[in-house]
Amino acid sequence: MHIQIVLFDGFDLLDVMAPYELFATASRLTKENVIVSIVSVDGSEMVSSGTNQYPLKAEGKLDLSKKGIILVPGAAGSLNEGDPDFIPMKLKNASETELGNLIRKAVADPEMIVTSVCGGSVLLAMTGAIDGRNAVTHHMGMDLLAVTEVNPIHARVVDDGDLITGAGVTSGLDLGIYVVERELGPRIALEVERLFQYEKRGTVWKNEGNKPIL
Repeated sequence: MHIQIVLFDGFDLLDVMAPYELFATASRLTKENVIVSIVSVDGSEMVSSGTNQYPLKAEGKLDLSKKGIILVPGAAGSLNEGDPDFIPMKLKNASETELGNLIRKAVADPEMIVTSVCGGSVLLAMTGAIDGRNAVTHHMGMDLLAVTEVNPIHARVVDDGDLITGAGVTSGLDLGIYVVERELGPRIALEVERLFQYEKRGTVWKNEGNKPIL
């Protein structure tokens, strides 16, 4: 199984590095062949994050022939509209690159699981790839998600089948542990929690079971 974490200009460092370290740790705990990589649309290159433009190296190109999991991070920067570092604009710019086309293909591929952390789900929504799906983002971006064709869900992690999304920045840990539990089993996930000294927070939302009476 391949796990590809995608970089784009202005990405959020923690959205990338927390799941990366978690998935890399899980890969060492299982006999299954799990390959974790940090990639970009353009291949091996340095990509500037949105945190003081700190650069991170993409080791290869996003490759949809490598079936498994794709993780799309959010962006870091300013929340002031009109600022050149405005986070929603960074997400929109990324959605209009070749990354947007690849996301649409990945979401349509039944052999792919597409995941996101924080504003990554807004980026996904901006491509039109997840219209009609259930997703979550950072609480400050829920209104932005609501004006797309996506159904915003207030939860820490939302499992919509082959689309799994996490809320704020630190939810990358919760999403990562949940994905490990779902794909590799609870014993591997529990050992990751033990090593990280972190327990997954919150109930994962799924579109199943009884509906609450409100």
